[in-house]
Amino acid sequence: MNYNDQAWTVFRCSLLKPLLLGEIPDSQRGAFFRQLSEQEHLLPNGVRKKISARTLRRWWKKLREDGVEALARRGRSDRGQPHRKQKQAKILARAVELKREQPRRSAHVINQILRHEFGRDLPHSTLYRHLRREGATRLKLGVKEQKIRCRWTREHSNALWLGDFEHGPTVMHQDQPVKTHLSAWIDCHSRYIVEARYYVREDLDILVDSLLRAWSHHGASQELYLDNAKIYHANALKLACAKLNIRLRYRPPREPAPGGLIERFFQTLQGQLEAEVEATPMLTLVQLNHALQAWLVNAYHSRIHSQTRETPEVRYQAGLTVRRQVDLSAVDGFFCKQVKRTVDRDHCDVTINRQFFAVDASLRGDRVIVKLDPFQSEDDLQEVELYREDGVYLGVGKRYQRERGYHPQPERPTSTDAIDPHYLKALAAEQEAQRQKQREVGIDYHSAQKRNVWSFNSWAKAFAQLLGREGGLSGLSPDELAALRVFHTQHDRVNEAVLRQAFVNAESKTIPQILLQLQSLLQEGRNL
Repeated sequence: MNYNDQAWTVFRCSLLKPLLLGEIPDSQRGAFFRQLSEQEHLLPNGVRKKISARTLRRWWKKLREDGVEALARRGRSDRGQPHRKQKQAKILARAVELKREQPRRSAHVINQILRHEFGRDLPHSTLYRHLRREGATRLKLGVKEQKIRCRWTREHSNALWLGDFEHGPTVMHQDQPVKTHLSAWIDCHSRYIVEARYYVREDLDILVDSLLRAWSHHGASQELYLDNAKIYHANALKLACAKLNIRLRYRPPREPAPGGLIERFFQTLQGQLEAEVEATPMLTLVQLNHALQAWLVNAYHSRIHSQTRETPEVRYQAGLTVRRQVDLSAVDGFFCKQVKRTVDRDHCDVTINRQFFAVDASLRGDRVIVKLDPFQSEDDLQEVELYREDGVYLGVGKRYQRERGYHPQPERPTSTDAIDPHYLKALAAEQEAQRQKQREVGIDYHSAQKRNVWSFNSWAKAFAQLLGREGGLSGLSPDELAALRVFHTQHDRVNEAVLRQAFVNAESKTIPQILLQLQSLLQEGRNL
């Protein structure tokens, strides 16, 4: 007996109750049925209707002979079957056959085929109901793979934290309306918010700031479950978690369901706090964060959670077994911002955010890596750390103003100790060896003259460059190379200066004219 059958049974028993309890004698039973049939009754299906005396007598007979169960409504023998004609059954059977043939076939395509074959189609609701009853839906045919999920749970607090960003209300920041971003971390066991804060940016620095705040107040968790966004894959975050023995877990791509725990918190926050904030005059960022902390303490942490049946505050404290304290100085270095800079040769400093930091004079012109605290504002940043590209520490650069002449002028090193003239001794020894060689074999004037001759390849390349030909020797034709080779063989005193002068003197920049001017210049050189 299903729920609807029970409702009808109770209704019929309520009408026959006086007879069942013996309040109406048998002699007045017919009058009772006639009086009851003249009244309208509200049926379990919501319809008001009169019930005939004959029907009431039949119910009473069933009740006496077979008991209360006999008053239940009997289902139709043809339930689930088409009520009109046999053609309807054929259409439905054909629709199931088409769906089994191609499980991915849509209702629109099935109806189009049915219109072609039978001249009519089926309403989508009717089609889907019969496909589901026959086990011919995508899910039942195994085409649509839907994961069977389980609820996130842990046995104690600080075992697993879930973190994510969410868009927040607009605030007044630096006299301008700015959209905020909420960074929040929730404890899986207790649903306690270990850290939540609004920011005007959504990047790695904001993520790190909120995470460091959570670590400083509540210690480290055993696991972190994060979105698959790029900032959550930052090397600095991975190194910090490895340092603290925290396991990083990531939400699968295009699957929002595993992050439902923190998404549900965002939904609660939007419906309670942010809805009221947006209805009031625009707040500042500080005022919005104060309102958030007040809401967490007074409305969220102290209210019984619908899933855990405890308040997040009580459940979090009761679930704390061991608190893992975090030495923030051990992980701060992973989150330092690193930028490459070249030390200015003239001013001996590096520039960060339009601020100047003086460095040691020995680093002028060197390529260095500057590390700075990303959480300090530009006004509070007074010094930075300098490292060589291979990681060697070079010192600290302090903020200064160039116009005040922070750096003293470097002094020229002076030495009172005389150095040994090694270079001068080497020159003298080399000259003496050359003289000794000349005394032994004499001077070969022909070889000396050949050493001063400009090689043909170099001469031809220079010739091509002055002509504006690209590709060196390949820019000259074979005939031009032959003419140049003949001239080079006959004249052995050509140099670059004479060649350039010949180009200047030539009326037209052609090889014959240039060679003519070059021959004239060489002849003048011999006559001088």
